[in-house]
Amino acid sequence: MAIEENILNIEGVSKSFPGVKALDRVSFNLRKGEVHALLGENGAGKSTLMKIIGGIYTKDEGSYEAFGERIDDLNPRRAEELGIAIIHQELNLCEHLTVAENIFLGREEVRFGMIAQRELNGRADEILRQLKIDLDPTTLIEDLPVSKKQMVEIAKALSVDAKILIMDEPTSALTDREIEDLFRIIGDLKSRGCGIIYISHRLEELEHIADRISIFRDGRYIITKDYRDTHLDEIISYMVGREIKEKFPRLERERGARILEVRNLNSGMVRNASFDLYEGEIIGFAGLMGAGRTELVRALFGAEHIDSGEIVLDGRELSIRSPRNAIQNGIVLGPEDRKLEGLCGKLSVRENIGLANLDRISNTLGVVNRKKERKLAEGAIGDLKIKTPSMDQLAFNLSGGNQQKIVVAKWLVRNARVVIFDEPTRGIDVAAKVSIYKIMNQLKEAGIGVIFVSSEMPEVLGMSDRILVMCNGRITGDLPAEEATGDKVLYYATRYEEEGKI
Repeated sequence: MAIEENILNIEGVSKSFPGVKALDRVSFNLRKGEVHALLGENGAGKSTLMKIIGGIYTKDEGSYEAFGERIDDLNPRRAEELGIAIIHQELNLCEHLTVAENIFLGREEVRFGMIAQRELNGRADEILRQLKIDLDPTTLIEDLPVSKKQMVEIAKALSVDAKILIMDEPTSALTDREIEDLFRIIGDLKSRGCGIIYISHRLEELEHIADRISIFRDGRYIITKDYRDTHLDEIISYMVGREIKEKFPRLERERGARILEVRNLNSGMVRNASFDLYEGEIIGFAGLMGAGRTELVRALFGAEHIDSGEIVLDGRELSIRSPRNAIQNGIVLGPEDRKLEGLCGKLSVRENIGLANLDRISNTLGVVNRKKERKLAEGAIGDLKIKTPSMDQLAFNLSGGNQQKIVVAKWLVRNARVVIFDEPTRGIDVAAKVSIYKIMNQLKEAGIGVIFVSSEMPEVLGMSDRILVMCNGRITGDLPAEEATGDKVLYYATRYEEEGKI
């Protein structure tokens, strides 16, 4: 299909929030049957523009045309009627409802005043089969892992006969197989004439799907190019306004004494996990989705029940029954889902940092000393270079990369011995990733032990001193950085995959 007909035209659009100009006279267009990738650092304005296109936000100025019609008054219902669907970066599901109920929320078939549940489940099952997702439509969302929730979001958007489909970080929690299925679906939608706006910080994905790219920086439009006429380093340079010479700034440091000993740990699906962590060492946990990595680090943090095993910190055996126990003993965690478990979005940056440190900023009666709280927040914002108009800005108004920095900041002031990151760079841009890596290096240089879980192989290989590989709840490989390769990691990640081997 020839790609030439514009189905969306945005010209000179601006949008401001208290203290922040999110968009400054930006332009963007989308053609029928193309994938147009919208790129930029966190805070560049990408998600804001998508929410304007989807009717969630109203523009302050500028023009908006869809399918040749000028659009002035738009809301999500009207956007859906026009054929505009959004897959949001942050999961937007009703946890207490089923998969089918979430997919067709607000569009249920009703008979005699009741939802036709059988028909609803049947329609959901058909969409899930198209996506090749092995999911029961009657399963509650709260019982699903993050990767499956992400696939439900995709199914929800595709249940509408979309003419414009906006995908905001759709692969951030997907396995390689699920990503392949998504790209297949994108190809099918393109052939039907659907225009797709694709936002992703995984720039390597673009070669498989992108026709054009547009780049925003600091709320301003920078450039639009055909993807085939550019290359990765050029894209990154346009995004950040400078060249990033080192994507994985790994710090060489001689490890110190043993900090942490984990012996025969059993927790849920985690089986007989044993490993050591040393001062100034970064351990990367690798494995396929569902291998048990998140379950293991959550057990160390007291967020999962430990059935048996030993955890020894600085020669002292710990009894970790809750996150409070872990924090008091110097073990802290930046969780996989920062929105749900890592932040209070409706609290300020200052309050989020103070919340994890109430014992340090409150008196014996539990009254918070605001001067201490502000000093604590001011130091953390400066140390981690958190981009915020003020420490009183609400956390959910900041970009994903800066939200991740807040999650880290609240723990760094506690002088922790072991810092754990679960998917620390998920959904953040190249420059913000490098900032997180530098924070990990700071911890390493200070003699703190760092553990991180990542589904991105280059990240694990690039930043780890040692790589522990998991499969089906077991640690199956322990690789020093100098011996680790993608093939070796994959070998250990599939070692116990076949049934009957454990």
